[in-house]
Amino acid sequence: MFEQEEQQDELLEKIEDLISRKRYAELRDLLLPLEAQDIAHLCGELDEKSLPLVFRLLPKEQAAEVFVELDSDQQEMLIQGFSNTELKEVLDELYLDDTVDIVEEMPANVVKRILRHSDPEMRKSINEILKYPDDCAGSIMTTEYVDLKATMTVEDALKRIRRTGPDKETINICYVIDEGRHLLGYLSIRTILLSEEDDIIGDIMDTHVISANTLDDQEDVAQILNKYDFLALPIVDTENRLVGIVTVDDAMDVLQEEATEDIEKMAAILPSDKPYLKTGVFETWRARTPWLMMLMLSATFTGMILTHFENSLAAVPILTSYIPMLSGTGGNSGTQASTAVIRALSLGEVRFGDLLRVVWKECRVALICGVCLAAANFVKMMVVDCWLLNNPTVTPAVAAVVCCTLIGTVACAKLVGASLPILAEKIGFDPAVMASPFISTIVDALSLLIYFRFATWILGV
Repeated sequence: MFEQEEQQDELLEKIEDLISRKRYAELRDLLLPLEAQDIAHLCGELDEKSLPLVFRLLPKEQAAEVFVELDSDQQEMLIQGFSNTELKEVLDELYLDDTVDIVEEMPANVVKRILRHSDPEMRKSINEILKYPDDCAGSIMTTEYVDLKATMTVEDALKRIRRTGPDKETINICYVIDEGRHLLGYLSIRTILLSEEDDIIGDIMDTHVISANTLDDQEDVAQILNKYDFLALPIVDTENRLVGIVTVDDAMDVLQEEATEDIEKMAAILPSDKPYLKTGVFETWRARTPWLMMLMLSATFTGMILTHFENSLAAVPILTSYIPMLSGTGGNSGTQASTAVIRALSLGEVRFGDLLRVVWKECRVALICGVCLAAANFVKMMVVDCWLLNNPTVTPAVAAVVCCTLIGTVACAKLVGASLPILAEKIGFDPAVMASPFISTIVDALSLLIYFRFATWILGV
């Protein structure tokens, strides 16, 4: 990892040196062997004057690949500086789904310019995809796929692939349709190449097709691709007519976006689609403050419980020193359970019908964890707090209160952490919202109630 970063830094210095000395032929030769992603990363480190220069040195196809990998701000800057001819050349080299992604992120004046310089067929396809709701399969699909007729021979299919394939995003999988564009089956290019030229496509195709609907959630589509290790997934409308495909690279982007969104929600941050360093201070403030306000107000219940039992704390002051440990242990226990369950929900391993099985499992885990923690804590309180630190207020009875509370707190935390995400998904909320911040707040209140209840029973305060 560090070696790669050093190589990138050395390469960037060399590029900047060649630009400053106007050695453009050498710079072009330096960039040609690089991958599009690496060039885009290097472009992100260049100033606004150098970026257009480097981009114009690249061949058309490589330039289009690099353009797709650039940040939206850099794409907008390049588009604003393109001549009409340059813009058309880049658009002609882009795949449809990449063009749609760019259009969705650009301001209105840039979008109008992109559409104005797109050919009529591309413009029509872009507008069709933009009609689909965000986060559905239709919004991330591409219409650039190879379709074949069941009545074709292998020879006819190969001719069609050679004729149309260069403009398609993938030719590894070909889809078989009828006159009404209904999806009948599929076959790989390997199957076609290994078949006899006079074989009929309808006889050699695989009719067991796994597909998704245009309105299916994009995360579900990505999970299907991941589950079956597909390179592409056909997308059909309500009448089973083939309208597009979602490729694995788009699915990976979706999974990354969804994972980032879940992490932000689990940390009580409103999701943002901008990189961290490109998000302004006030925008970050707006994303974080509402959640902090909500959690601050919900945490007042903890203060109310402490106020209610202040007489107990006054009678046995040593109880106060163990409250942070109990709250921290409860929060950590709840986070462990919620993280495991949220992951299982996102992977489709757990559904609402599994709630009782999840609760039963977490009950047993909580009992084992709670007893182990309580035993270790009892030894620590007696040996360290009482004997080594010579604190006579730490009595076996006080230790019993703390240890019993530990068992109860861990049990409550794991039950709350495991059940809340499942219940949230059932009623239509994002399970990630019910993660650590809310669970910690709930568990803090429950642990205090358990703590003082045990103190009342055992110590009589």
